[in-house]
Amino acid sequence: MKIVIQKYGGTSVSSDASRDLIVENIKRLLREDKKVVVVVSAMGRAGDPYATDTLIQLVRDKNPMPEPRTLDLLMSCGEVISSAVLANTLDLHGIKSIPITGLQAGILTTSEHNNADIVQIDTRRILSHLEEDYVVIVTGFQGMNPQFDITTLGRGGSDASAAALGEALNAERIEIYTDVDGIMTADPRRVKEAHILQSVTYDEVYHMSIFGAKVIDHKAVSIAQRANKPLVIKNTFSKASGTVIGHEDLLHEINLENKKMITAVTSHDQVRQFKVEVRNSNDGELLLNALDKNKIPIDMINFFEAKKIFAVSEINVLVLKEVLNHLDLTYEISEECSKITIIGYKIFRLPGVIKKTLLALSRANINILQSTDSNTSISFLVERKDMDRAVLILHETFEL
Repeated sequence: MKIVIQKYGGTSVSSDASRDLIVENIKRLLREDKKVVVVVSAMGRAGDPYATDTLIQLVRDKNPMPEPRTLDLLMSCGEVISSAVLANTLDLHGIKSIPITGLQAGILTTSEHNNADIVQIDTRRILSHLEEDYVVIVTGFQGMNPQFDITTLGRGGSDASAAALGEALNAERIEIYTDVDGIMTADPRRVKEAHILQSVTYDEVYHMSIFGAKVIDHKAVSIAQRANKPLVIKNTFSKASGTVIGHEDLLHEINLENKKMITAVTSHDQVRQFKVEVRNSNDGELLLNALDKNKIPIDMINFFEAKKIFAVSEINVLVLKEVLNHLDLTYEISEECSKITIIGYKIFRLPGVIKKTLLALSRANINILQSTDSNTSISFLVERKDMDRAVLILHETFEL
């Protein structure tokens, strides 16, 4: 049985015209004798009647902190509506289909409401429907915990649903349909010369996702990488070939290979840098324990004996200030910052990348507050006012 997973985002399922485009994509696969599993997100975006953010606002207008289990039940409704409407559209086109929820699809998750992880999938029901030549429409973004409560997977969770189903069903590939032509070398709103990448490795896309690119969820990339299943990012509204994501060997097999030194530049704003003074090692330990207890993720970490320097997202600033005040620690907070990241496959093996980057930013009088690197990326913390210029300069410096 040759199975293809297709995932459609909110804009792809939001209108009759866009759903007709989905029908054509599914017909193409059926003509190729493929079995099709479709994963859907909630319709539209914030403000649209059935979008997830709109549903959330139904309760947050009255209660800013709704009970997580109740919120999961509410948030799961958007995908249910999408699946039923798309199934009706397919029926009108003479295509046998059946919509099922994450629970009915056998998607078992952890018990963490609003941000659960998929543990395993019982594929028997899906496979049974596929054998009967149904197109199976699965509600993305959701599953069930061991207590049979509905759980949701966090932002971008429908991508993770699609990738996990691709792994569990041993699909040929996983197609992620959105409203852009593929993964780009930079945010086109900041760099007019940014272009679509024909191919990119899992590691590169994972880092792009966590460092600001929003085309695909990083959890989905991790799952596909583990399963060695190619991900294809495509546009529902165009015939563009999209971007293929895979291991380096897999991309080479299908004659797709990105040979540039650097693949992309990403940016993430609304970041603050903290410089915390500690009196002794006990202060440092108390600080780390408090960060862990309050679930405050830190980044760009430079820990010295008397000073701890790190960055946090804007949303965690108020809680972190309360923690530091409670510990009676002296600290400084920077003005708004941005994290700029250059990404390339095995970047650490490429001589001169850091030098080239530092010189380019220095010549533009862009002050680097901190830096960090990994196997696939090098990140720089800069002042927020310099973010757009820094992205553009690095995109030009590495001739992307």
